[in-house]
Amino acid sequence: RSDLQALEARGKLRRIRGGAVAAGVVPAEQPFETSELDLAAEKAHIGALAAREVASGETVLLDVGTTTTAVARALLARSDLRDITVFTNALSVALELERAHPRITVVVTGGTLRPLQHSLVNPMATELLSKVHASIGFIGCNGVDAQAGVTNINLFEAEIKRAMLLAARRRVIVADGSKLGEVELAKVCDMHEVSMVITDDTADPAVVSEIEAIGCRVAIAR
Repeated sequence: RSDLQALEARGKLRRIRGGAVAAGVVPAEQPFETSELDLAAEKAHIGALAAREVASGETVLLDVGTTTTAVARALLARSDLRDITVFTNALSVALELERAHPRITVVVTGGTLRPLQHSLVNPMATELLSKVHASIGFIGCNGVDAQAGVTNINLFEAEIKRAMLLAARRRVIVADGSKLGEVELAKVCDMHEVSMVITDDTADPAVVSEIEAIGCRVAIAR
C-alpha cells in the first residue's frame, strides 16, 4: 500500500480497488441507470441508516447519485417525518420525494441539465446553495480515502457536491463499500471536513480503520 501511495504521489499511477492503473487511464462514467443496479441491496441499507439521522423539522441536502437516491427512498418510507425540506440537484431524488408531499417539501436547485446522471450542474446550480444553511447533507461520491479525501469522477458534479457539503451543518458521505479506498479525478473535500461516512459491510476493514484513525466516524449499514 505504501509503495502504491508513493507512486501515486509521483503521478505514475492511480489507485483503484484491488490495485492500480497507469496514470492517465480514466474510468468511464456509468449512466445512472447502470450504476443503480450495482450493489443495490447495499445502497438500500445505507439509505435506511442515513434516513435515521433525520428528524422532523430539519432541512436536508441530497446531491445526485444512486446511493443518495436510496436515501431519498428511505426518507419517503419514514411516515413519521414531518415538515422536512429537501434541497437537491438530482431530478431522480425530486421525483422520488414528490410522493411525500406535503410531509416533505422539495426544492430543486436549478442549473444546467446533465442527462447522464439526471443532475443539475453549473452554470447556475450553486447560486441557490450559497444562500442555504441546512441541518444535514448527504453527499455521494466515487472515492473515499483517508489521505486523498472524498473524490468524484466528474468535475462538474464535484463542484456541486462541495457546495452542498459547505451548506450543511452535519456532513454525511454515503458510499457503498466499493468506493472506500478509491481515489478519483476531482476532489470534493478532506476527511476532516466530514461529520460521518455511512457505508456497508462490503467495505475493506483496513480502509475503514484508516478513516476512523484520522477521527472520522464510520457507520456500517447491514
